[in-house]
Amino acid sequence: MIGSASVRSLSVAPADPSPPPRPRSPRHSLRQRILFATPEMADFLKTGGLGEVAAALPRALRQHYDVRILIPGYRQVVERYADIPIVAHLPGRDGLPPSALGLVETGDGLPVYVLLNADLYDRAGSPYGDLGGDFPDNDLRFGRLSLAAVELAQGVDPDWTADLLHLNDWQTALAPAYLAWQGLRVPTILTVHNLAYQGLFPRENLPRLGVPESAFHIDGVEFYGKLSFLKAGLFYASHVTTVSETYAQEITTPEFGCGLEGLLSTRARQGRLAGILNGIDEIWDPRTDPHLATAFEADDWKGKRANADAVRQRFGLGVSRGPLFAIVSRLVHQKGVDLTLAAAETIVAEGGQLVVTGQGEPRFEHAFMDLARRHPGAVGVRIGFDETDAHRMFAGSDFLLMPSRFEPCGLAQMYAQRFGSLPIAHRTGGLADTVEDGVTGFLFGEASLRGLAGAVRRALDTFRSKRQLNIMRRTAMARTFGWDKAATSYSALYARTMGNGEVVRFRAA
Repeated sequence: MIGSASVRSLSVAPADPSPPPRPRSPRHSLRQRILFATPEMADFLKTGGLGEVAAALPRALRQHYDVRILIPGYRQVVERYADIPIVAHLPGRDGLPPSALGLVETGDGLPVYVLLNADLYDRAGSPYGDLGGDFPDNDLRFGRLSLAAVELAQGVDPDWTADLLHLNDWQTALAPAYLAWQGLRVPTILTVHNLAYQGLFPRENLPRLGVPESAFHIDGVEFYGKLSFLKAGLFYASHVTTVSETYAQEITTPEFGCGLEGLLSTRARQGRLAGILNGIDEIWDPRTDPHLATAFEADDWKGKRANADAVRQRFGLGVSRGPLFAIVSRLVHQKGVDLTLAAAETIVAEGGQLVVTGQGEPRFEHAFMDLARRHPGAVGVRIGFDETDAHRMFAGSDFLLMPSRFEPCGLAQMYAQRFGSLPIAHRTGGLADTVEDGVTGFLFGEASLRGLAGAVRRALDTFRSKRQLNIMRRTAMARTFGWDKAATSYSALYARTMGNGEVVRFRAA
């Protein structure tokens, strides 16, 4: 699912046979060893962009680093392997239970450490909760994950020790703090994929997590009377990154800083905050994408129309040569879907059609279904997420609506451009960094109906000028958003953080 965690948006990777684990790399390998700790990975399950990043970035980095993943042993992970070899038994500490550490490989040979504890991780639902909400023991579940990352830096696996911990979001953000409290000097990088999710827990939980009372301070883990996993990471990590340059600037302001803008501003002044734009996977290519009804390339607009026709049929729309607008998103306030609902009337009145896929807040799900009932043949809605539907919507639509109020990076706007669908997006975060206004899409500055409506009108005017529409389509489809640039930027940061590394440049495969 495009976006952040939602229990109902869980996507689980299909099972496939995997080869037995290969021999582990020797401890004295000349390549620097990076542990990429993450609460989700698209190979097994994902709820949003982090899962995609965790599957793609480590693979890009493997050209020059010995990279391994650390992920909890969710049911969806453990069920993929008939047997998981155990490389270490991790003792309990404070209220964190003893666990085992397994090591497997993906089909293409990427090593993955699996933190095994059935009581913590063998559950139905998403990585973070079920239909009843967040799991009440998420502090233990992800405190245990953070501590496992530290233990891998301490050499708990006799055959491999991490030289640097690359941590992701609040679920792994206690790791730099655990290192500091133990007096261990291991370089750490914390990547914030969405600052709005902070991992807040009651002060009373400090003892069971092994958090010293002295750390419950404004210069530590305290955040408005609660323990904040994310603040711990921001405070103790060697360096902090986020997933676009514009978002890295935005989070130092009160509007986007979620109460952490003071600390983040300090990190920026210290040169310890950077924005590195995410990439997208090579599958997002209209010439080779197996999900499409018809493969196509720039100037093959007949092929693009074939995908549009397939989308119209799938969503119960009428035959039309008017513009097709798409929404592939979580249906939540952050994504500005209330603005889209209001702008939909204009789209339909101008002869356009709208297709929507996603899920989220029930009020928005119901509102879109009601919109479809009021405009049969012009608006089609499918609550949920289907990978093939999403690919075909990017390929068949003329315009993608992304009026997000804030967007740390966003992936959908990059997918859309590769398929010649022009994004209509709020000028914020990664949207501002990846969409060129009037060239590969349409940006608007005010997150309001007026702002969105103005951009929609510009898109409609462009659609009526086939020459200009096709110029923009060609330009958008020529954009490349591969992982090589991000991997090079992370290499520079790894070298700086470790103090003894050489920057390497990555080239697209």
